[in-house]
Amino acid sequence: MSEKLSPIEAIKTKSDGLRGTLKESIDLDNHTGNVRPDDETLVKFHGMYVQDDRDRRAERAAKKLDKLYSFMIRLRIPGGVINAEQWIATHDISEEYGTGTLKITTRQTLQLHGLLKHQLRPTIQAFNVAKLDSIAACGDVNRNVIASSHPQLSPLHKEIYEYADKISTLLLPKTQSYYDVFIDGEKIYERSSEADPLYEDRYLPRKFKIAIAIPPSNDVDVFTNDIGLIAIVENNELKGFNIAIGGGLATTHGNPNTYSRLGSIIGFTDTEEKTLKAVYEILTVQRDFGNRVDRKLSRLKYTVDKLTVEGFKEELEKRIGFKLAPEKPFEFTERSDRFGWEQNHEGKWFYTLFVEHGVIKPYQKEFLYEVAKLNVSNFIFSGNQNLILGEISNENKVKIEQLITQFNIAKEDSVLRKNSMACVALPTCPLALAEAQRYLPVLVTKIEPILEKYNLQNDEITIRMTGCPNGCGRPYVSELGFIGTGPEQYNFMLGGDRYGERLNKLYKEKQTESQILEEVDSLLGRYVNERNQGETFGDFAFRAIL
Repeated sequence: MSEKLSPIEAIKTKSDGLRGTLKESIDLDNHTGNVRPDDETLVKFHGMYVQDDRDRRAERAAKKLDKLYSFMIRLRIPGGVINAEQWIATHDISEEYGTGTLKITTRQTLQLHGLLKHQLRPTIQAFNVAKLDSIAACGDVNRNVIASSHPQLSPLHKEIYEYADKISTLLLPKTQSYYDVFIDGEKIYERSSEADPLYEDRYLPRKFKIAIAIPPSNDVDVFTNDIGLIAIVENNELKGFNIAIGGGLATTHGNPNTYSRLGSIIGFTDTEEKTLKAVYEILTVQRDFGNRVDRKLSRLKYTVDKLTVEGFKEELEKRIGFKLAPEKPFEFTERSDRFGWEQNHEGKWFYTLFVEHGVIKPYQKEFLYEVAKLNVSNFIFSGNQNLILGEISNENKVKIEQLITQFNIAKEDSVLRKNSMACVALPTCPLALAEAQRYLPVLVTKIEPILEKYNLQNDEITIRMTGCPNGCGRPYVSELGFIGTGPEQYNFMLGGDRYGERLNKLYKEKQTESQILEEVDSLLGRYVNERNQGETFGDFAFRAIL
């Protein structure tokens, strides 16, 4: 007897191409700020999550009021690049709807929080006018495809970035339900049919993530993705991509069957046709072999381990009709963003703005709006939640420098702060067990004097925090990682390497702030006294502490 499928599987297959009763939920159900239970699943495929203000749950429950429901909308921006007009539109939309806050995610896109149900359709319609959408930004499909964001790394950045857009388009669901539900059936482009040979009517067993890295930078944490493409560049020519499969970080507290895993490189493709074919068929293997019974065990990493890496590769090669070539050598030597001004091979300028945990502060938002009005720059989101103003001429650089001064943008932040990352967590994420985005800046402020005590303030140590074990802030590939286990308590993770090629390990469980600070002081003291020459903190901890 076959195992019983997850209830989500039935919701997908009977959803009429992800439509469900979304129109009725939005148009008719005025008694609640939420959508109907099945529609809570379906709305994700359209780039939205139902949330509520957890800070106000108890107060509203005492008054016998419904939770204060709202929605988060996440845009689909392959490669993380938009133009000035689109930035202005996004700014204006955020001012009119939601909380006004724009949040840069770790997947090179933007989220708007706090939208009420009746604002969903006008918000989506406004984004549509700006040629932006949130299709497949969430749900059991391929999510936003990300790519190394620093154009100054390689003259081939544009060519490689274009793969993000090609892959995103290739892997979009065929259903037009997004337009039917949110844009009143207006057809933006023709499709002969909604028949979907990739997703069929069941979609993938779980979400799916793809990243493209351009060595020497691993700013996208390429091995944490279901598919990681590593660009191989020789003599300023793109030779192809190494393909890694089965990366993923999410675990579940108390469930030993769940684990973090870094991707395994299975080979190399030397043409666009072969690369796209391999990427597409990796999804079909996951569609056909992935776990649809237990969603906690349904990501590609578990499918790879079930089939074995070699078994998965054999199945893939059967489907693509060719053998993957052996992987090519590459090296990562950086993962951080390059802040301030940098120049590329064409003499164009790029300015990277530090945005702590991706939350664009009001003065930064005002600055970026003024930059956008000059129409002299692209807006590029990095995998580290920062923002790069790109392709600026010498003449326009002067104009932007004036705005940088006017808005006091070039504030000095510590190296640790610039290498920090946190997920949204409380108050809006329903999964959060502890604070992250609101608390990590406070913790960093308390760690900074310890770094100064040991003269380590310029050491590029990575620190990351999440409010739960799902790993949205990628804490499992940091040198100092903190994973929420309950209010004001975190599992302390240690020993990740600097460039995202080794997972860290659990060092201490359920640590409070005072315990964390005491441990950090002790660890950094040992690091200074016992490290080998040139040894990073993560490598030292992995060798000497764990």
